[in-house]
Amino acid sequence: MINKQFAKCLAPFQILLLAVLMVPAALQAQVNQLNDIQFSELPGGRVQLRLTFTEEPPEPTGYTIEQPARIVMDFAGVESVLPQKKYSLGIGAARSAVVVSSEGRTRLIVNLDQLPVYTSERHGSQLVMEIGESVVATASSPQSPTHDSGLNLGGNKQFNALGAIAVNGVDFRRGEEGEGKVIVSLSDPAVNIDVERTKGKIYLTFLGAELPESLRQKLDVTDFATPVNAITVDSDGRNTVIAVDPTDADYDYLAYQADNQYVLSVKPLSAAEIREKEKEFQFTGKKLSLNFQDIEVRSVLQIIADFTDLNLVASDTVQGRITLRLDGVPWDQALNLILKAKGLDKRQEGSVIMVAPAAEIAERERQELESRRQLQELAPLRTEYISVRYADAGELFTLFSGQQTDDQGKGNFAGGKQDANQASILSARGSAIVDERTNTIILTDTEEKIAQFRELIEVIDVPIRQVMIEARIVTANSEFERELGVQWNYTGTHDINDDSVVIGSGGQNSASVGGSGFGPSVSSPASTHDPLLVDLGVGTPAGQLAYAILKDNFYLGLELSAMEDVGMLEIVSQPKVVTGDKQEANIQSGVEIPYLEATSSGAASVTFREAVLELNVTPQITPDNNIIMTLNIEQNSVGDLFSVSANTAVPTINVNTLATKVLVSNGETIVLGGVFESNVLEGETKVPLLGDIPYIGNLFKKTVRTDDKREILMFITPRIIESETFLSK
Repeated sequence: MINKQFAKCLAPFQILLLAVLMVPAALQAQVNQLNDIQFSELPGGRVQLRLTFTEEPPEPTGYTIEQPARIVMDFAGVESVLPQKKYSLGIGAARSAVVVSSEGRTRLIVNLDQLPVYTSERHGSQLVMEIGESVVATASSPQSPTHDSGLNLGGNKQFNALGAIAVNGVDFRRGEEGEGKVIVSLSDPAVNIDVERTKGKIYLTFLGAELPESLRQKLDVTDFATPVNAITVDSDGRNTVIAVDPTDADYDYLAYQADNQYVLSVKPLSAAEIREKEKEFQFTGKKLSLNFQDIEVRSVLQIIADFTDLNLVASDTVQGRITLRLDGVPWDQALNLILKAKGLDKRQEGSVIMVAPAAEIAERERQELESRRQLQELAPLRTEYISVRYADAGELFTLFSGQQTDDQGKGNFAGGKQDANQASILSARGSAIVDERTNTIILTDTEEKIAQFRELIEVIDVPIRQVMIEARIVTANSEFERELGVQWNYTGTHDINDDSVVIGSGGQNSASVGGSGFGPSVSSPASTHDPLLVDLGVGTPAGQLAYAILKDNFYLGLELSAMEDVGMLEIVSQPKVVTGDKQEANIQSGVEIPYLEATSSGAASVTFREAVLELNVTPQITPDNNIIMTLNIEQNSVGDLFSVSANTAVPTINVNTLATKVLVSNGETIVLGGVFESNVLEGETKVPLLGDIPYIGNLFKKTVRTDDKREILMFITPRIIESETFLSK
């Protein structure tokens, strides 16, 4: 009763908890998404953009830029799910369109040849935007207002004529991810803004915007620990210019406008983003600017050498003059461009760069290779004995030379006799012999080749890390059996003087009734005549209960028998094996079962079948001390006998196999798999018609219920064995 009341009290709290858990999913499902964008050309050179959203789009905010001509529209609370970000158009004045999403906002950027008037209108879940000259009258005519008109150049000019746009404030904040945010407050969002990165700085130019004298200042924001060092706010007389000076660290920036606020976010790049950026752009040198007309190439090379503090050697054949203008270009890219323009090439050794014509460098390297080859042919040969400590000398010999050792464990290889397709570390005059008895390689070659061979041996000849793999196989069996039966006995040819009714306990097929406290024992004629009417008793009962009626001319007996058997079995197998890294190991334990099998000639032969526990594993240690294992586990046991013929029976094998490949941490136990079996058997034996009578029919039937459960679980635990020898290496 208490449990029911507690459950009733707990039910409202469960419903409330479920509702709270479903709130984030519901909020996520309500995010408006940009699903599709379509472009089409209209008469008069106009361009139509049709944007489709999952819900009604919000009212867009944006701005326009004259140089370069660009229309920017922001959709707050919208996420883009378009398959691509950039679309090439080439329709009318539109060159391309870019759609990007960041910080819960989606931005549409339309790049143009020149800035025309445009309109935008919302229709349900779509926003239609038209760009072109023929909408000038519509945009300026009071009789044809649009539902949601965009910012346009004509409107801006009219506003500037009536009143000036001004910058009301400049603020700086640090974001949650360490980005620096420059926030500019405007008197009106209808302002043209130009964003440009040049000479290592980011310039925000607010065209035609006035700047109050109190805002002309330079802000030092180094203490905010962002990619921004300083911000300079100034005016060139007609426009407000904000210069953002970033640090030397790698960064990326994003600019967007929300109503009267314009935000420039400068975000630091992570290590992964830096690596991805370096893949796209291979030049990583410090940036410099060069602006020369008709200058000697040797002078430009000297300037780059002074800028990088590197030593530069130019060949006498480096001649000519060059004109170049490079602004904020990495110095290694600038050097590469100059060399390509004049047909030159470079080689760098340490802090020294040598510059010469490409053909001259190639010829010089060819001569060096030829000289080195001639020196190798004339160099004296030496013989050294290289002792291998941990590896197999024959395997190393095969690895380096591509040859196979002979049957006696010795290999002989001469460098000059190898095939053209075989790669060998030995020179053409070198030779090697392997002695597996002492695990030694006898090497004859030049001093340079012997030194290279020793370096390789030092790297490869290291002890192999070892792994101990422990498997645990748990087999649990649960057996339950219950039987309930009944027997009826009757005879009518006996002489019994006294009428009596006796209740007692007795054995099967016996009418002898008696027992402790149940009355006297009575010997029934059933022992002589076996008068069974119904024989549905339990075969091996655990208990019996009998009821008998004795008269002078008949005998009637009822015997109930019951049996209940409960058993539990748990078997734990725990094979354990130690092996080296990438070395296969196998361990098995069990029996081989002999049985007679008839041959084609009629004779019988003895055949064996295996019932074993086997563990086969190949571990691989990863650099972060995890272990990749290829496993094959088998647990076979002897089952029941299967009769093939009258005189031949073959034992069955219960097979449990697991084959897998897993990644496990050092010392961690993982469950590889398991099998659960449940067999439930319910049987009933009854007397026809009598056994079907409600309630009374239970006295004429026998019921059997069997419930067997079997479960197998397999665990694996690998451990890396750290040896002092390995740690010393």
